[in-house]
Amino acid sequence: MRPETAWQALAQGPLRFLTSAWPWRSLAYLLSGVVFGSVAGFVLLVLAAAGLVLLAVAVGAALLLAVVLGSVLVARVERWRLRLVDLEPAPDPHRPPERPGPRCLLTTRLREQATWRELGFAAVSSTALWWMDFLVLAFALGTPVLFAMSPRDDPHAWPWLIAAACMVPAAPYTLTAWAGARAALTRVLLAPRDRELGSELTRIRASRARLVDAFDAERRRIERDLHDGAQQRLVSLNVALGMARLDSAPESALSRQLADAQEQLTLAVHELRELSRGVHPKSLTDHGLAAAVDDLAARTTVPVAVDIRLPHRPPQRVETTAYFVVAEALANVAKHSGAERARVQARLRTDLLTLDVWDDGVGGADPDGGSGLTGLADRVAAAGGRLRLSSPQGGPTLVHVEIPCR
Repeated sequence: MRPETAWQALAQGPLRFLTSAWPWRSLAYLLSGVVFGSVAGFVLLVLAAAGLVLLAVAVGAALLLAVVLGSVLVARVERWRLRLVDLEPAPDPHRPPERPGPRCLLTTRLREQATWRELGFAAVSSTALWWMDFLVLAFALGTPVLFAMSPRDDPHAWPWLIAAACMVPAAPYTLTAWAGARAALTRVLLAPRDRELGSELTRIRASRARLVDAFDAERRRIERDLHDGAQQRLVSLNVALGMARLDSAPESALSRQLADAQEQLTLAVHELRELSRGVHPKSLTDHGLAAAVDDLAARTTVPVAVDIRLPHRPPQRVETTAYFVVAEALANVAKHSGAERARVQARLRTDLLTLDVWDDGVGGADPDGGSGLTGLADRVAAAGGRLRLSSPQGGPTLVHVEIPCR
């Protein structure tokens, strides 16, 4: 697995780690931390001191305001530097202002918790963190140099030379370990918090749920149109053909043509009925999940044991999601698994529906191989649940789904 952070890089084999770019990236991170931290600390300290001295006049308040906004800039640079030892970007926690202009921007920033958290980080970074970066660099790189510079003719210098030789290979580990710790602290303080992202994530989840509900409503409308409209007209036409066939002479050419037309129409009605079931089964709406899955199992070429025990019907969205998970899973069993038997089991425990679809086939199911499992996982996630797949080579395959029924 490709390491994404400095700490993950430390878990590699020693030779692989030492020949990778991570020690050099850690060195660059700490060196830039010393340079940037010292300069930023000096500038912010001067501005803060001048602002406090001149607080009696308007200039002092402006200087203190510049310290606050300067900490936002410091945090932005720190999030950019973080990419040296943490490949996952740290998102900006600030939201864009509602209106253009410096006044609205200033008001928005001063009201955000992230701004004051960044001010605290800038204070800690300017007064302590860059000093610690410097001390780690001095210990890891400077101490071996000092030991190596011990006089060669001094018999007491040899222990120091041996210590220097032992510390040289340890230096990359020391630098990378501290760089990883420094980066983890930076991410904790400067990355967006869950509560800052919570409202946006809630809106996204609600939007996704609305899309799924709208899609299901459209499927039900299409199913009703097929069942109550086209299918009924075809059935009426089939009856009319049967009546016309009775009025025709037996064994005549017209009678044979009417029989052929009636047979083709019967096949068309059957195909339309199957299509209607695939769009949204009427049995699911009328009788619930257990009856709909029983109907699926009866039409599957592989013997399927159904064990669905629900004390009451779950919410419509949950029931629809569970049905299509079973339908897609059983379709995969019939097409790809080579299984001799399958099993569907569902339980409703308080507010959680658990669903298992198992088969004894050859296994090796790949969600990225076009089996439809990725789409099912997205559909389950839209309902607030999760889908897990176990399908080793040689089988068996188990699709496990959990859907909350809130």
